[in-house]
Parts: sequence; structure tokens; C-alpha cells
Amino acid sequence: LYFLLDFLVYTSRGMTPSNQFKVHGQLPLFGMTIRESEEEWGVPHSFTLFGQRQSVVVAASCASEMERWVEDIRMAIDLAEQSSSPNNDLLSTSPSDNKLSEDGGGDQESEEELGGSRSSLERQGHRGNTTVHVCWHRNTSVSMVDFSVAVENQLSGNLLRKFKNSNGWQKLWVVFTNFSLFFYKSHQDDYPLASLPLLGYSVTVPAESENIHKDYVFKLHFKSHVYYFRSESEYTFERRVFHLSSVHLLS
Repeated sequence: LYFLLDFLVYTSRGMTPSNQFKVHGQLPLFGMTIRESEEEWGVPHSFTLFGQRQSVVVAASCASEMERWVEDIRMAIDLAEQSSSPNNDLLSTSPSDNKLSEDGGGDQESEEELGGSRSSLERQGHRGNTTVHVCWHRNTSVSMVDFSVAVENQLSGNLLRKFKNSNGWQKLWVVFTNFSLFFYKSHQDDYPLASLPLLGYSVTVPAESENIHKDYVFKLHFKSHVYYFRSESEYTFERRVFHLSSVHLLS
């Protein structure tokens, strides 16, 4: 689902050469109502959006995401109705012909550029991932509040990243912004070596059983992806963990 001006647009992504999102329909926010539909449809975390001419049943991946979706949609409805009149400028008379290009190009997530050997962060031609691209693959959502908090929690500085297959550590300049970590060799570089989209990730401290015999280390993990990062002081460690924890990461 996308919010575009005074409309809610629902899309899907097919196996097309361009990997674009295909628009299936749109609902004006003006006059829209919402009703929980779990009992009616027997689908967990589902709710129905009633537009002026049609209705759509959707389902979130969990209860917390459903609450955030409903809250944001109701807020958008209120704002649309305060604009005095409905907006009738539809995308097209044939929504199925419309496509939204929000893809980073390809299905592999760039976190894979972090895995492997010492040279894994020295690849050229880095490709970033849009937030939409990451949300699609990880089956998660980003709310208005998430975006607001993310803007307030940007951070940059030196960080050490543990090599996956050895006990060595690589010092990098790391920028945390737009729900991602961007890795540079130094603060003077114009382009990142790699990026790690963090939506869906958890940030924790390694357990003793993980044999990370260093101070000021935190772990980022999502499914089978696990990364260890080390700060150079207690102060920078606490700042990193605080900022990462402040943004919606847990799916």
C-alpha cells in the first residue's frame, strides 16, 4: 500500500523485467472508513477499507503492524477531509496499466555484500535499496512515526566490523540514516562500499557463548544474518545502541 496525495494505492510486484510495482487500484481517502475484519474473513490482523465506490480487505503481518497501519490511515483520512473537498485526479482510468518504480533493481539484498571475506566491503558498483524494496522482501512496514523518529536519529562515526570467517576487525566510517547503515573506508569517501538495511533487524549484546572477547560490541541480526560491530569507547557504544534501538527495527 502507498499513500499518494489524497489516495491510498494498492499494488503488487510481478515477475517483470523492470521489477516495478503494478498498480491494481486506488481508494480516495476522503470519506473512507475502516473496520476490523478478522472474524468476518477468518484472516489474522485483517481490516477492510471502505471507499466511496469500492472496498478492499487487507491484512498486516502482525498485530502491532496492523495497529500502526490503522492509526496512519485514520490520520490520513482526517487530513484529507480537512482539505475541504475530495480529490478526483485519479492516476489513470486504467489502473492496471500504471506502475510505480520504487525498486532497487533485483531481489538480492545488499546486506549480502557484508558477508564473507576481508575484501567483501571493497566491492565496486554498490547498489542501494529503497525502503519500499526492503519492506517488500521482509514483509514489514514503515509508519509516519517511524519516519519522524528516523530523521531525529541519524548518526555517523568510526565503527569496527567483525569479519565473518575470522577474529579480525575492520575499521570503517559508518553512517546511520534512512533505516540503513552505510559503510565507507573513510569520512572523505563520496560513495559507500556497502549498505545494510536494518528494517526487521534486532540489536542486542552478544552472549558469552558467542565468544566475542571484546568490549563495547553489539550484534545486529535478522533471520540467518548476524553482524557484530564494535565501538571504540563506552560513550560511542551507548550512543550507537541508543540510536539503533530508537528506530523501529524489530519486525
